[in-house]
Amino acid sequence: MTPQYQIRADYDARTIVVYQAFSSAIADAALRAGRFVTPFSFQRMTWIKPSFLWLMHRSNWARKSGQERILAVRMTREGWEQALSQAVHTTANPTAVAQAAVHLQWDPERSLRGAALNHYSIQVGIGRHLIRTFAEEWVVGLTDLTPQVHKAAALVRNGRAAQAQRLLPAERVYQTSRTLEAHLSPV
Repeated sequence: MTPQYQIRADYDARTIVVYQAFSSAIADAALRAGRFVTPFSFQRMTWIKPSFLWLMHRSNWARKSGQERILAVRMTREGWEQALSQAVHTTANPTAVAQAAVHLQWDPERSLRGAALNHYSIQVGIGRHLIRTFAEEWVVGLTDLTPQVHKAAALVRNGRAAQAQRLLPAERVYQTSRTLEAHLSPV
């Protein structure tokens, strides 16, 4: 049985992949520059998600307005863990949440068809005080997954879930220290 609160992600020894949905204007500018640039906002929180299927649910497979492009954002594990260590649960004391550089919430993980599962996926909000560090130091690569997303969504719609599943990024349990695990736990 899958633990209720567990980070699952695509990662290697040095980096982790998180996903974000953007408008074409933001995605195109970022992909051309190889990093986040205007019109990406450095003045507001940006949410990153290591769960591909959770973002597919959130963006309706890249069909929601302003979320038509799906980027795989490869960032350093050091940056990821630094962000996690500063995170405050969105359910915490409102004053603590308002002052936090990083927000954290656990939402039900999603199936290929978007159904809520019985375990949770982590969502991390990088606040405006850390967003330049995220964009300029932690992010090491951007990949446009939109064509892959459209192909997988079409396969799901046409009853070919097994074929769609093969297009999804491989995610596995991301181990953290016991201290960080305790910090991230909502209970």
